[in-house]
Amino acid sequence: MAINKHKIVVVMPAYNAELTLEKTLEEMPMDIVDHIILVDDVSKDNTVKLAEKLGLEVVAHESNRGYGGNQKTCYDAAMKHDPDIVAMIHPDYQYTPLILRSLCSLIAEADYEFVLGSRILVAGALKGGMPKYKYVANRCLTAFQNFCLGNKLSEYHTGYRVYHSKILKEIDYEKFSEDFVFDNQMLTEIILRDYMIGEVSCPTRYFEEASSINFSRSCVYGLGVLGTSVQGLLSRMTGKRSLLK
Repeated sequence: MAINKHKIVVVMPAYNAELTLEKTLEEMPMDIVDHIILVDDVSKDNTVKLAEKLGLEVVAHESNRGYGGNQKTCYDAAMKHDPDIVAMIHPDYQYTPLILRSLCSLIAEADYEFVLGSRILVAGALKGGMPKYKYVANRCLTAFQNFCLGNKLSEYHTGYRVYHSKILKEIDYEKFSEDFVFDNQMLTEIILRDYMIGEVSCPTRYFEEASSINFSRSCVYGLGVLGTSVQGLLSRMTGKRSLLK
């Protein structure tokens, strides 16, 4: 049964997820999930065929749009189903769907508007095998972002995110990046607009088949995060309360 009669749509931004998709779906709490959409960003394996075989709604890009571009398609597709809650779960089995009920309950029953699955609470990232350089970068960037945005989140870089649908209606996310920094632009905008944010501790797995950006892409991402944070600080100082307005 749905949580408090809320319609929940799960979106899965996919790239070469053939080896992990089925494992991810095995942990999905289907008693609360109404619909699942997988958006494929021109995978080189059989992700699309497997997703169709498993009965998912599949949207396949004709050309690679990047992680941010994939999410834009995910949210566009999800909103066509008139959901109350939209949850993004990666199909690479890095984040477990087993805690999805907890994340969605904060929105459906406790009036939160956005919830993050945090890898940092109770040292989940290191226990799950996060490379130490990524952990250190995560902690440093998060400290800088909390300073710039006047917040106290445990991390800004998790890919496990659950939205009240009104956020996706009210924020023009198409104006944000097509790349990995999209996540941080969205979160910065959510903070600036004073949506109520919650966090749930999330166990995380790092293994060969799990998707992860390399060191050079991580550096580009880090620079993008710093730029977004400074933009957020300037927005706060000038009273704009938005990156877009």
